[in-house]
Amino acid sequence: MLANYLIGLREGLEASLIVGILIAYLVKTGRRDRLASLWLGTGLAIGASLAFGALLTFTSSSMSEQAEHAFAGVMSILAVILVTWMVFWMRRTAREMRGELHGKLEAAVAGGGLAMVIVALVAVLREGLETALFLWAATTQTTSAPAALIGALLGIATAVLIGWGVYRGSMKMNLATFFNWTGALLIVVAAGVLAYGVRDLQEAGWLPGGDNIAFDVSATLPEESPLGTILGGFFHFDPITTWLQLATYVVYLVTTMTIYLKRKPAQRVHGSPARTTEPVAS
Repeated sequence: MLANYLIGLREGLEASLIVGILIAYLVKTGRRDRLASLWLGTGLAIGASLAFGALLTFTSSSMSEQAEHAFAGVMSILAVILVTWMVFWMRRTAREMRGELHGKLEAAVAGGGLAMVIVALVAVLREGLETALFLWAATTQTTSAPAALIGALLGIATAVLIGWGVYRGSMKMNLATFFNWTGALLIVVAAGVLAYGVRDLQEAGWLPGGDNIAFDVSATLPEESPLGTILGGFFHFDPITTWLQLATYVVYLVTTMTIYLKRKPAQRVHGSPARTTEPVAS
C-alpha cells in the first residue's frame, strides 16, 4: 500500500500543481467561463487514463519497456511546450489587463477555451497514463491488489489536496505577486519535466548519452523515499542524472527564466524618462 501510495502521490503532484495554478489564474482574472474548458480537459484525461488501465487489465497487455520510455518522453516534451506557452500567455495577458482584476481580456483569450482543454488534457493525461501503467504492473505482481489500489488512490487524493492548497495560496496573493511566483514556479516544474523526458528518450534509445552520469545520489536519496517522492513529484528530480539531462535542465531553466523575468522598457511619455515595468504585470 505504501509503495503504491507514493506512486499515486508522485504521479499526481505535477498535474495537481499545474491545474491548481491555472484554476487560480482564471478565477483571479474573472474568467470563470473558462473553468468548464479546464475541467473538460481534465475529465477527458482522467477518462482516457481509466480506459487505458481497463485495457491493460482486461487484455493483459502492456507496452514494452522501450515503448513505455518513448511514450513518456514524447508526452513530457509536449507538456513542456504547452506549459511554457501558457506561462508566457499568462504574462502577456497580465500586461493587457492594466492592473484591473476583472478585465475582460477578450483579445488575449480569443480561442483560449480550446487552449485550456489542451493544456489540462496533456498535463493530466501524461501522469494518468503513467499511473495506470505503473499500477497495472504493481497489482499484477502482488497478492493484495485491493490494498495496492487503495494506496494509490490515497496518494492521488493527497496530490489533489496539495493542488487545492496551491490554489488557495495563490488566491491570497495580489495579482502582480500571483503572476510573478506562479509563472516562475511553472517554469521550474517544466524544466524538471523536460529533463525527465530526455532521460526517458535516452532509456528508449532515441537519444544518446544514457550511460554518461553527471551525478548519482540514489544511495542517500532514493527515488522511492518520502523526500525523493516529493522532489520528484514537484520538480522531477532524478537521483541518477545524466549529463544530457543536466544540460537540458540548466539551458531551459536559465534561458526561459531570463526571458520571463526580463523587464520591458516603458515608452517615453512627453519626454519623461523611460520607466521599467514589472516582469508580468503593468
